[in-house]
Amino acid sequence: MTIREPVPQGPLKTPFYPRVAKVDTVNQWHQWKGYSSPDALYCEDLEYFAIRNGTAVFDLSPMTKYRITGPDALDYLNRLVTRDMAKVKPGRVAYAVWCDDQGQVIDDGTIFHLREGEYRLCCQERHFAWFQDATIGFDVSVVHETDEIAGLAVQGPTSYSVLSTMGVKGLEELKPFGLIHVEFQGTEMMVSRTGFTADLGYELWIDPDKALDLWDALFEAGKEYKIRPIGTHALDLARIEAGYLAPYAEFLPCDETVRTGRSRSPLELGLEWLVDFKKPNFNGRRALAEEKRNGSTWRLVKLDIDGNKPAHSSYIFSNSKARGGDIGFVTSAAWSPVCKQNIALGTVRTPHGKPGDTVWVEIYYQREMHWNREMAKATVVDKPFWFPARRGATPPGPY
Repeated sequence: MTIREPVPQGPLKTPFYPRVAKVDTVNQWHQWKGYSSPDALYCEDLEYFAIRNGTAVFDLSPMTKYRITGPDALDYLNRLVTRDMAKVKPGRVAYAVWCDDQGQVIDDGTIFHLREGEYRLCCQERHFAWFQDATIGFDVSVVHETDEIAGLAVQGPTSYSVLSTMGVKGLEELKPFGLIHVEFQGTEMMVSRTGFTADLGYELWIDPDKALDLWDALFEAGKEYKIRPIGTHALDLARIEAGYLAPYAEFLPCDETVRTGRSRSPLELGLEWLVDFKKPNFNGRRALAEEKRNGSTWRLVKLDIDGNKPAHSSYIFSNSKARGGDIGFVTSAAWSPVCKQNIALGTVRTPHGKPGDTVWVEIYYQREMHWNREMAKATVVDKPFWFPARRGATPPGPY
């Protein structure tokens, strides 16, 4: 019998809520899996520049978390996700996706190899029923622990300096996608060099009882390093600059779709590097192998667009006259302040959308009640829009 996890009856408060709410001046909140989470706290622009010029702190406690343990934990994960988890050693973190039998993405997330045979999977959606069904035949335990772990994203060029000032040891040797366990006021805290901003950054994971102490210590250490709390809108702009995917933007979880053709495979999302056909069977392997042989229907693209009008919800065409109908659409768009570029992520039908291709984007924008339409030229690029050297530097510089 499948055991279903309880659905929070919100709005719930995260362990950091008292500190986050204290700095809120704009009252813009949304519900994130039952928890109150801010869209913005004081000014979206200032919050964004905290990511790029100082240290930005984002409360990611509502992120769904599962603890996976047992003798078959590795075999279970290798059956569940498309990448080879045997290559992810203890102390490392892996980005992963998992699919249904048709090779369509259910969700993506990060898998932390905490210690030998002990993992934590973090993701956007709730998948306890799916994960429990997948345990059949494996000696493995899957525990929903979202409420048991408080999390903070600490991101930006001065984040290393802030955490070092706070007394976190071992950061100078911590590489991207690595993790360490340190002591904080008598409690174990996990520090991972991960994030959603395409910048130098870390994520801190701790017992909820120590959450407010951690917040206070962090902001005391960061007083001289431009530390600021941020909301979701600033984080979303940073992730678009990174070229990172977001559920319900770049893809719909396939178990949520109603119409056929609305979900995507990892190959259609530019995630072929996450699909390891050399390992034994995994969910969706047969369908993905067939797609690889025959070609994909869709392709994810990164677009450098002329002008400065963000291409929100725009159609993409193969020529400026829009002859022959659209070839796809924009999924996320923004004017990037740090790149000084009009950027977007989108999905187009193959064979369109190869790096270097020129396409056209139909942009509508409103000025003083009047709507304007323009066809903007765009170039398909194959690199993230923002990738500073400090992101991968080990040890990071003392900014």
